Amino acid sequence: MTAQDAQRIRGLEALEERLAEDLSFLELPPKEWVPATEYEGVEVFDAVIIGAGMCGLVATASLKMLGIHNVVCLDRSPEGQEGPWVTFARMETLRSPKQLPGPALGLPALTFRAWYVSQFGAQAWDALGKIPKSQWMDYLIWYRRVLQLPVRNLVTVTGMTPVTQDLIALDVSDAGSGRQERLYARHVVLATGRDGLGGGYVPEFVERVPPKFWAHSADDIDFSALKGKRVAVVGAGASAMDNAATALEAGAGQVDMIIRRKELPRINKFTGIASQGVVQGFAGLSDAWKWKFLDYVLGAQTPPPRDSTLRVSRHENSRFFLGTAVTGLRESGDHIVVETSGGDFDYDFAIFATGFRVDLDRRPELKHFAPHIQFWSDVFTPEKGAENGELSTSPYLGPDFEFLEKVPGSCPSLRLVHCFNYPASLSHGKLSGDIPAVSDGGRRLARGIARDLFVADRETHFANLVAFETPELLGDEWTDSAASIPAILKGAAE
Repeated sequence: MTAQDAQRIRGLEALEERLAEDLSFLELPPKEWVPATEYEGVEVFDAVIIGAGMCGLVATASLKMLGIHNVVCLDRSPEGQEGPWVTFARMETLRSPKQLPGPALGLPALTFRAWYVSQFGAQAWDALGKIPKSQWMDYLIWYRRVLQLPVRNLVTVTGMTPVTQDLIALDVSDAGSGRQERLYARHVVLATGRDGLGGGYVPEFVERVPPKFWAHSADDIDFSALKGKRVAVVGAGASAMDNAATALEAGAGQVDMIIRRKELPRINKFTGIASQGVVQGFAGLSDAWKWKFLDYVLGAQTPPPRDSTLRVSRHENSRFFLGTAVTGLRESGDHIVVETSGGDFDYDFAIFATGFRVDLDRRPELKHFAPHIQFWSDVFTPEKGAENGELSTSPYLGPDFEFLEKVPGSCPSLRLVHCFNYPASLSHGKLSGDIPAVSDGGRRLARGIARDLFVADRETHFANLVAFETPELLGDEWTDSAASIPAILKGAAE
């Protein structure tokens, strides 16, 4: 171990001591207060969180900070590979400013900044531009460890079934042990990320071409196999730039960005109005105003980061085809032909950075609930000219991120399933997918679950109230002078 490594370890240990003291001063986490329950002799979790990426960890920590300890967080990935950061996120750094508190839940010692400064010093922090994505993953690993969050890795949820109107069964597959299990939960939180209610979207004509010729930008792509190849990247967002740059850096012979728009978007609109007003107030807007805000933002589109774009354009073998719409894709011998509004182009491989779509048929864990979920298209009709397919397929959520029934009474247990992922944005704002306000989202979610658990167990809590008999006074704190009243009055009269 080098002296520098030893210093980093000592710095982190000091930070952890500071965090422990802060938590102690705040009496956090509070004692457990939810009564233990069983179903057919099996322990019932108060909450099961599906996904141990950033949102899953924040949801789990937020529940713990409210004294809800009987929870478990499940993730299908190996430990240290949860979320996109070291898998399909191919950017070099995060896009969010480094100073954002992110998942810190209001605790200064839990911020990335505190974690970074404790190891590398204040001068290194000042010199840091944006956060390297691998370092952000290291921070989340520390976050999970220092808060002692109950995460099980290599566990996939294969199905969820309503048992009663107050209980859900989850069938899970544990790749580590090879066992199939059934868990029971009073609440389920879907912290399943950008594609949490569906998956990556590509045009239908793409799916008719053998998959050896193409991939979605979130797929596991062997970029080394693209060395010397002609590659098309369809799209102009951040993931398009990141995938194109990764292909170029892996030695691709030619990478063409095929972009429908005549100009790249340049202004990130939502960043411009970022404030606690938006964070706290968005959920209070009328449906029409929520739609108006997000429809405008989606229409303007989010520009790719400047650094990501320069990462592509600095390569001489990169080209940008603006104002060029992809209209088809076909196989031609050992290569593919990308059909565009500007003509046909030959490539060896194509990457489609064409976003994600809500598609519940692709989520087997929601099979029993999917027919009952209410979407915005079920309850809201936008003004003419403001139609938006992505928004219309957003789930119409309740105040605690819970799914609502399309037909009241058809699936009472649906309210126990909470959508704490990107598709929740139209109902709650950007609280469950991005770094800036994820703590606010986690606390809103946890407060709702805590309220529901207390109300559900009200009889037990009332019985505990009645049975509570720890005295505050012991009876020796005063002297009863009532027996002396006659003598006192007589003396006063004389």
